[in-house]
This record gives sequence, structure tokens and C-alpha cells, in this order.
Amino acid sequence: MSNPKNVGALEGIKVIDFSQILAGPFCTSQLADMGAEVIKVEKPGIGDDTRGYGPPFINGESAAFLTLNRNKKSIVLNLKDGRGLDLARKLISESDVVVQNFRPGTMEKLGLGYEEVKTFNPSLIYCSISGFGNSGPSSQKAGFDIVAQGMSGIMSFTGFPDLPPAKVGVPIADLNTGLFSAFAIVSAYVNRLKTGEGQHIDSALLDSALAYTIYQSADYFAEGSISRPLGSAHPMLAPYQAFKTSDGYINVGAANQRTWELLCAALDRKDLLQVEEFSSNANRVTNIEELIPILEAIFVSETTNFWIEVLEKSGVPCGPIFNIHQVYKDPQVNAREMVVEMDHPISGQIKAIGVPIKLSETPGSVRTPAPTLGQHTKEILRGLGLGDAEIDSLHEKSIVE
Repeated sequence: MSNPKNVGALEGIKVIDFSQILAGPFCTSQLADMGAEVIKVEKPGIGDDTRGYGPPFINGESAAFLTLNRNKKSIVLNLKDGRGLDLARKLISESDVVVQNFRPGTMEKLGLGYEEVKTFNPSLIYCSISGFGNSGPSSQKAGFDIVAQGMSGIMSFTGFPDLPPAKVGVPIADLNTGLFSAFAIVSAYVNRLKTGEGQHIDSALLDSALAYTIYQSADYFAEGSISRPLGSAHPMLAPYQAFKTSDGYINVGAANQRTWELLCAALDRKDLLQVEEFSSNANRVTNIEELIPILEAIFVSETTNFWIEVLEKSGVPCGPIFNIHQVYKDPQVNAREMVVEMDHPISGQIKAIGVPIKLSETPGSVRTPAPTLGQHTKEILRGLGLGDAEIDSLHEKSIVE
């Protein structure tokens, strides 16, 4: 993505990233895209476990890792060695933000917990990401996306009725935690600009997944209702779902009374406007099992493209259901620069998802590909004042790679 001023909104902010897999790295990738300097601290040998995720691999590099870790630098430190810990503390002392997603208590055992490091960097913003947070009876349990999706209720109302529980097709708990954490970090940074004070951020996959259950939780709080799977339908709007056509499916969003009226006109079924059971959104939701078969019988009579043309001309929100190949052929996706290309030192030219948020004056950008393991170790250590001889000695002792 072009950036005429070549300055990111977060330029000048240094982030030390001890996280791996998804939630933490997704958080730091958001910060890096917006211009922050992100130094990824990896363990010796294999580095971030995501480096081994696949297939697919591109010339031996994990495609998942390449997508998730652009715009970052990599240093390999052995945190089981005292000298490695000293170097980690030095990095932290010169940083604005630390992100880590070890199980609660791990960084404290290493002497790198928030209470320890704030003694020498009191303005530090320290973000801890875990499955269940730093408090509560489950805080010491390992947390994974699928566990959080299940315990947050998401899997209980995802999928279709009378089928086994289904998770969301993307790791929504991990990704949502990453986004919430990035938002929290920027919020804490704004507060630091006003007060000079740092603080600790406690992010949990379970909390972040639960925060996405807005409609289902509202229904439960209001009436004690327990949500069930609805396929592609909406719990509070109707019709608002996918319908089968003669050659595929189409999504239709008649989200208010006006679009319902436009839909009936477009389908040449204005008589439905006179049916009491369908006269309001509340009635349509209550009587959705009677409404949907009527609409399905109409949509299946023509192709997806036919209905898209008819509904768009009538002002009814609608759209096709793309597979991933069709997504990246879509002119709108490409016009929004949601596909970027870059040259990786091992994998060659690779593609990645573009920056989704567009800032007018300091837009985010994809500037560098994901680093190879330890690619920037020497550069970063030189920045800490170490000479090449000392760096080579640390390497020989397996303290750095």
C-alpha cells in the first residue's frame, strides 16, 4: 500500500514481541503495519512454532508465518541463559511496549514479568495474552482458539441445527484477542502521552471470544433465551441469510422494513406485505420457518447472477458467496489494495493480505517480508552497543542465533 509521506502513525514506537503462534503475532502485526518497530524475540532452533505450520510451505518457509509476521525483525535469544535474559532486559529497557503470550507465571519465573521490568522501565506498556487471563480458577490452563470458541458459547450456535458443533471457519478467538490487544496497547499509549505512566494489559482468548456474542448474550440477558444454530440466518433480523439459487447461493440482507418492501417488489411478491405474520421484522423473525421456504422456492428458480442484478437494481443489499480464489479475483478487493506483493530472501516473490484500515495521512503499509529466523540478531545487538566479537562469542555459546 502506498504511503506518500512514508511515515506510519505508530512510527517511533518500539515493540518487543515475545509472542508466538497467532493471537500475539496478529496483535503485533497490526502495530507493525501502522509503523511501529516490532522486534520478534524467538527461541533457538525452531523459533516461533508457526514457522513449522503447514503445508503449504514456500521454499521451506511456512506460508502462515510469512503472512502473519511481515514488517517485523527477528532476534534469537536463549532465555534459559542468564546472558540471554540480560539482553532481553536491555531490549525491554529501551522499548515502549512488550507483548507476550506465555502461560501466566512463565515470564515472572524468568524475571521478565511486569512487576519486575517496570522497576527499570516504569513507562512501559506490557501486554500479556493468555487463554483465560491472569485471574480466575482457569488462569493456569492452556488456552487455544477452539477451546475459547467452545467455552464462549460460539460453537453452540454456529453451524446448522441438528449437526455436531462447528467452530467459526477462521480462528476468531485468537484474531479477536489480537485486535483487542492492539487496541488496548494504543489506548494505553495515548494515556501514557497524557500522564507519562505505563500499565499492564491482561488479554484473554475466552474474554475476547465472549465479547463477540453480542446478539446471543443480549437475548439471554433480556429473556433467558439460549441461542441455537441458525445456519446463515440472523438471530434478530429476517430475511437476512443465504438462499440457494439454481447454480449456487446468494446472500440477501433485508435488514429493515424498507428493504423488506423492496425485496418483495423485486421478487414480484408484494402480496407478502399483506401477510400479518410477515408484517414486521419481529413477526418475520418469529415466523421465519414459514417465511424462508417461500423465498427459497423463488430464489432457486434463477441463477445467482440473475438475482444479484435484479436485487441490486432494486436497492436490496445482496452478494455472492465467494471461494478464496474468487475473492482475490474480485475487482473491489484489488481496488482496495487488499493483495500486496513483496520479495522474501528465501521464498522469493510472495503475496499477502493488505492493510484493511485506510488512514488518509499516515496509512499503514507492508514494507518488509516476514524475517528469517534470527535475521536481525546482529543488527539489534549492535543497536544495544555490542561489538561483532562479543556477538560472535554469544553465538558460539548458543545464547543468540
